[in-house]
Amino acid sequence: MSGLVRDPITAYIALGANLGDARAAVLRAMRVIAALPATTLVRRSSLYRTAPVEAMGPDYINAVVEVATGLHPLELLLELQQLEQAAGRERPYRNASRTLDLDILLYGEASMDSPTLVIPHPRMMARAFVLVPLAEIAPLRVSSDQLRAVSDQAVKLVTDC
Repeated sequence: MSGLVRDPITAYIALGANLGDARAAVLRAMRVIAALPATTLVRRSSLYRTAPVEAMGPDYINAVVEVATGLHPLELLLELQQLEQAAGRERPYRNASRTLDLDILLYGEASMDSPTLVIPHPRMMARAFVLVPLAEIAPLRVSSDQLRAVSDQAVKLVTDC
């Protein structure tokens, strides 16, 4: 891993939480992401409420942010994982409820498939809670066909933020 990349890369990060004050956790994570080394928050989506997918528990608050980052993808992942841990994230089992979940969706035009990180995110196209906020801030990244394919998944705009 080489640390900082030469020129900033546009990356998209999904944020979600469904334990504790999920709305506050997602908004706080946006502020912390904006302060990461060599990283600038470019855009943030609205907040959306969604039912858990392949899991039980309370509804999630979800969003997507666009950042310009000089961090290498694995460095960005490490920063995001540290943020999750600071928010009390535990991983007792797959798809467990969480205080904060941060996923790198896209990193420029890069493709990566390592044991720790897969880019583009392997399940993003099957999840309305990712595609709807991504389409809000990066409409050219999500086609109407992709949105139609997940239209059976309820996504509700959170209007009190």
